[in-house]
Amino acid sequence: MSEKGMHGSVAVVTGAGGGIGRAIALDLAEHGARVAAADIDPAGLAATADLLRGRGHEPLTRTLDVADPARVEEFFDHAETLLGPVDTVVPAAGTLATGPVADCSDEDWHRMLAVNTTGVFAVGRAAARRLGPRGHGSLVTVSSNAGGVPRAGMAAYAASKAAATALTKSLGLELAPLGVRCNVVSPGSTDTPMLRAMTAATGYAPLVAGDPAAFKVGIPLGRVATPQDVAAAVRFLASAAARHITMHELYVDGGATLR
Repeated sequence: MSEKGMHGSVAVVTGAGGGIGRAIALDLAEHGARVAAADIDPAGLAATADLLRGRGHEPLTRTLDVADPARVEEFFDHAETLLGPVDTVVPAAGTLATGPVADCSDEDWHRMLAVNTTGVFAVGRAAARRLGPRGHGSLVTVSSNAGGVPRAGMAAYAASKAAATALTKSLGLELAPLGVRCNVVSPGSTDTPMLRAMTAATGYAPLVAGDPAAFKVGIPLGRVATPQDVAAAVRFLASAAARHITMHELYVDGGATLR
């Protein structure tokens, strides 16, 4: 792996069927990685594969529910059989349901924990079992700034992301003596289909301005992120340029959490 790029890397990216995960898969491939991309949405995953091929890359893709640990292990085995030893892992699969805790259904709660937390556990464990014995590699979890700052109407989602962040940092502590780094990128509001659906009636202006009634700060940089903004942060932490960084959480939110 080069100091600034990802040449020679074999990268597993989950949640690659759209939004931030797709941007990460494209970015890593453009910087030299061979990418194994997974998503529960076969249509979205096929679209990602088409984009990669259009840029001259030949991805490995598989439909995958990250909440199924056995299938996650199989995916890693499949990726290593076809592409070689994995050394870069990005758990980016996520799901979101909003609303007050009093109105949160059991189904929404369990699904967010299954994807956002158990999914990171399953991918992280599969990575640890392979990267640890080899003594090198990097895992970068895509979490959320909601995991570190209270958000009205997002308690269940925030809890699932906070757990994913804590899990990744603890895994990083376990793997650091073996030479494997584990970090977290926590985006704020990002221009994805999910966010566009949530703000269809209002647009992004209220997000940028903030909402004192909901105790929510706006975005000091005056814009929502693009998926490419998040992907660039992931690539930095995954690359050898960040070789002395582990157990770190990098907020990519335009200053929205005032960190």
